[in-house]
Amino acid sequence: MAKKKMINRFIPRDISWLSFNGRVLQEAADENVPLSERIKFLAIFSNNLDEFFRVRVAGLKRALIFSDKEAKEIFFEKPQVILDRLNDLVIQQQQNFDHIWSEVQAEMVKKKVFIKTDEELNKKQQEFVKLYYEEVVESNVIPLMLDDARHISYLRDKSLYLGIAMHKTDWEYETRFAIIEIPTHDNGRFILLPSPKGEKHVMLLEDVIKYNLPHIFSYFGFDTFKAHAFKITRDAEFDIDNDINTTLVEKIEKGIKNRRKGKPTRFVFDKDMDSTLVAFLIKKLNLSKKDSIIPGQRIHNFKNFMDFPNIFKSEKLPLERRSFDHPDFAGRQRISDVLVKKDVLLSFPYHTFHPIIDLLREAAIDPDVRSIQITIYRMAENSKVANALINAARNGKEVTVMLELRARFDEKHNLTWKERFETEGVKVLLGIPDKKVHAKLCIIKKRVTNKTIQYGFVSTGNFNEKTAKIYGDYCLMTSNRNIMADINKIFTALKKSKGDLSQGLKSCKNLLISPNNMRTTFLSLIDNEIAEARAGNNARIIIKINSLSDKLLIRHLYQAAAAGVKIEMIVRGIYCAVNQKKFKIPLHSISIVDEYLEHARVMYFYATGKELVYISSADWMPRNLDFRVEAAAQITNKKIKQELIDMLEIQLKDNVKARILNNKLDNTYVQNTKPPHRSQVELYKYLRKKTK
Repeated sequence: MAKKKMINRFIPRDISWLSFNGRVLQEAADENVPLSERIKFLAIFSNNLDEFFRVRVAGLKRALIFSDKEAKEIFFEKPQVILDRLNDLVIQQQQNFDHIWSEVQAEMVKKKVFIKTDEELNKKQQEFVKLYYEEVVESNVIPLMLDDARHISYLRDKSLYLGIAMHKTDWEYETRFAIIEIPTHDNGRFILLPSPKGEKHVMLLEDVIKYNLPHIFSYFGFDTFKAHAFKITRDAEFDIDNDINTTLVEKIEKGIKNRRKGKPTRFVFDKDMDSTLVAFLIKKLNLSKKDSIIPGQRIHNFKNFMDFPNIFKSEKLPLERRSFDHPDFAGRQRISDVLVKKDVLLSFPYHTFHPIIDLLREAAIDPDVRSIQITIYRMAENSKVANALINAARNGKEVTVMLELRARFDEKHNLTWKERFETEGVKVLLGIPDKKVHAKLCIIKKRVTNKTIQYGFVSTGNFNEKTAKIYGDYCLMTSNRNIMADINKIFTALKKSKGDLSQGLKSCKNLLISPNNMRTTFLSLIDNEIAEARAGNNARIIIKINSLSDKLLIRHLYQAAAAGVKIEMIVRGIYCAVNQKKFKIPLHSISIVDEYLEHARVMYFYATGKELVYISSADWMPRNLDFRVEAAAQITNKKIKQELIDMLEIQLKDNVKARILNNKLDNTYVQNTKPPHRSQVELYKYLRKKTK
């Protein structure tokens, strides 16, 4: 029995992650969610699952070569055991997905929105589709003929393909096969068709191509076509070697190219696809029974449905989904003038992102500003933040950007910005070989009457105006001298790329920095609560993060629960802790999945009534605490600290969108007899009141 307890002490993070994606699927199934949002949640689920197979499943398969003991330490369970469970869970979730999509389509029909296949077109639509293909799509379509003797061309893992079986009625030979990559990148996925009055007809690009197959293969004389969609998912991880003669940029570029060669980890295809073609593709892709070979419905790469046309006219944006200006920036005063006088906490997406952009634009043209230093992990496509920094460089300011090239799946995007920055005179730091820079920091320096003034911000999320509209994050805008001093020290350490980074970060006295002292500080703060609980005093911890998988911190939370510390957690994604009988007060853990993505990290410790509150860029995961440069800021402003505590309490009361994180991770909703309390709506009301 004791052995079983030890085995179940942690939930494997990959099992926990699938449970999180199940919560996303719950939102798609919720009939109270607007139809357009239900479609988006299906798309998010699909995109999440693709990335899961590219990274986590690929990692587990590579870990099969490790010893059981070594792998179990890393993954909390033997990789093969996890893979077997994952496969069952994925199939179950996919079946659930298919059922929900059928329900969503039925609701679409009620709203007179129809997705038409190539076999359902009226005469006018047939003419439109022929002309649309010839004028818009044809130049991007390249059919590839398949046979046993020919090596199959490289298949991209983010692309969608049509597998085509062709035959001639009077042909004595076997069926011929071909594949076509669907050019969604060039043409988009959705085409609005001429529609009857009061209706909206939409066609998928693959169906446009299917309809035109007789035209595409007209030279061969085929008269029977069976075409079905499929996709593959490849191992997306790349190893950055320690070749000292290769620059980091070259390594990243090499890694991106090597993703093309990643081993397939999943093959998903329309269950009605020609069985001989399925077998042929499995053989050519070198897949085995151990790989995820999943027959599914006719639509794949559902992530494209994030861009489904906005044709649901009856859906209006609720008042609680409209961002507003922070009251401290409601007047005409300059952002920098406000920050010199007081700290301001922006709560996205309730508050607009404008103050961040406005502050950088001010700095770009302010003659007194000398320099801007900022860390960047992910940016919007046409980033206003980046454009403001370029404008500052053009105006003679010393602009330094710590640009993390290894932001997963954004490497190519960041490389493009690197070249643009350097062309415009921005100094670009590329971090250090063995650690990502994930801290969200900015410092601006100006010189006024022989006095240096410094201000900037510390954030829990990226400086990205697009995601700030849908990600729940906090950004502390401040001129606090202690925080500014530490940000300066961090940039000084980052500029010394050949030096010992940890040594350079040791001098930080106010910000908690990983990999130096963030974990040890939080461990110490937990220990203090344990001591108070054992002494019979009040002891409480509230943790709001995206993921909890760090064993040391989890074990300390176990000790705290056993001692009688009241522990409440709001964890959106991965959650590896389990409640145990020895706990005096069980862990109270919930996950809130709603229209906004809960991304902020906040830590609260009662601390004998002092109530210490931190905001951070880091989750409680080994990768954040050991292999990234992260920053956490203690909130010393009493008003802002109380605001953060209030917002934590609002979220802990959620009984509409909160799920209980129990040992089964079965995503049971929080249920009680209290009035409905949807925290994202209540947060809007709470913050909105402060503007009046």
